[in-house]
Amino acid sequence: MDSKRIKWTTLAFMAFSTVWGFGNVLNGFVYFNGIQVIFSWILMFALYFIPYALMVGELGSAFKESGGGVSSWILKTTGPKLAYYAGWTYWACHITYIASKSSGGLKALSWAVFRNAETYDTFPTLGVQLVTFAVLLFFCWVASRGLNPLKKLATIAGSSMFVMSILYIIMIFSARAINPNADYVSMDFSMKSLIPQFDVKYFTSLSILVFAVGGCEKISPYVNKVENPSKGFPRSMITLAIMVVVCAILGTIAMGMMFDPVAINENFNAYVSNGSYWAFQKLGNYYGIGDTLLMVYALCNAVGQLSTLVISIDAPLRMLLDNEDAQEFIPTALLKKNDAGAYVNGIKMVAVLSGAIILIQSFVPGAAAVLKQLTKLNSVCMPMRYLWVFTAYIALRKAGEKYAPEYRFVKNNTIALVAGGWCFFVTAACCLLGVYDTDAFTMCLNIVTPVVLTALGVILPIIKKNEKNNSKLHERKVG
Repeated sequence: MDSKRIKWTTLAFMAFSTVWGFGNVLNGFVYFNGIQVIFSWILMFALYFIPYALMVGELGSAFKESGGGVSSWILKTTGPKLAYYAGWTYWACHITYIASKSSGGLKALSWAVFRNAETYDTFPTLGVQLVTFAVLLFFCWVASRGLNPLKKLATIAGSSMFVMSILYIIMIFSARAINPNADYVSMDFSMKSLIPQFDVKYFTSLSILVFAVGGCEKISPYVNKVENPSKGFPRSMITLAIMVVVCAILGTIAMGMMFDPVAINENFNAYVSNGSYWAFQKLGNYYGIGDTLLMVYALCNAVGQLSTLVISIDAPLRMLLDNEDAQEFIPTALLKKNDAGAYVNGIKMVAVLSGAIILIQSFVPGAAAVLKQLTKLNSVCMPMRYLWVFTAYIALRKAGEKYAPEYRFVKNNTIALVAGGWCFFVTAACCLLGVYDTDAFTMCLNIVTPVVLTALGVILPIIKKNEKNNSKLHERKVG
């Protein structure tokens, strides 16, 4: 037995910590009318997440020497041009993510200092957004100096947030034994109450759930390191799905003990931006320890958000610009490095694009509305990168026996292609439906942002082509 092989149980827990987080529980609960989200979670896992995870396993197994990146899968199955667009999409999606991390970090710090929602939410939006922009510029400078001291902090903060997500569920169910007279909310588990209303709000919020369950392609490099991959990997992915389903359902019930959906719908923006902090504040009150749990959660979240910010500025940019196949479509100016080895012009582009989102939101009434907008914008933009996973999978199965993955999702090629097409359709449909919002400004932001980022991705290869033509013309003149 190879000592470097990992057990399928280990992989399941690795994937779980990568995919799942406390924010997923909160967003599902808030956007889908409380415990009604349980129905949607089960559907999402059965019809989308499980096949998605198993397809990722097959791609990782087929291209085990390619580092597990989506761009490398597209390069192998289609060609360099589409690989560039896959890399570009992955980078472009992080533009909205970076804007949200700046805002989220300040929000967490505010809760750690003031221990309430009102102080931050009553600050003038213009002032908050200018400070948020300054935070972005500072971390862009950190990234430009090649300094990534926050990577270890991000790992530690991410792990602690994961632990707190699990602790929240355990502690809320134990709280009743310790404090039976606390102000718990009574829940109705009748079938009538659990089945959601399939209206416009429901379908335009599905992108929130797709965003929540995405990202398992990050564990693809480990597919062939599992003991007996053909059996071990699907076993770990099914275990992952079960763990996520259990946490989603138990976490939702735990939130249902704290928050009344009627109150949430009356003050929606406030719950989207503050719900997770209120949850830990209430939990501390149930145990009679005041704001202790809230403080721990807020500090972990602040460190996690701000350290993830610098990594999100640096890592996706390097993944795009370090790729030699992608470089033939990228203007030379963007490939410029400074003495610290950082792509300075690329970082400037991040500052301009993410900064534009932050500054545009200066006109939004209220800081809570800003975070609600960013949550929805991320749910529209971030899942777009998953489209390339399914594109690569369809191309892989169409290639027949050209590639020989050690693990296959399903043996039947037709079923595999239908599954890949189905997941692509669900992702695209949820992203498009997610664009809609009753607030005109939010809807405009949801449309303009992906359009501008896509247009920029199309324009850069044209600039590069003109650059090459001008270079050839200059050579001829000199010659």
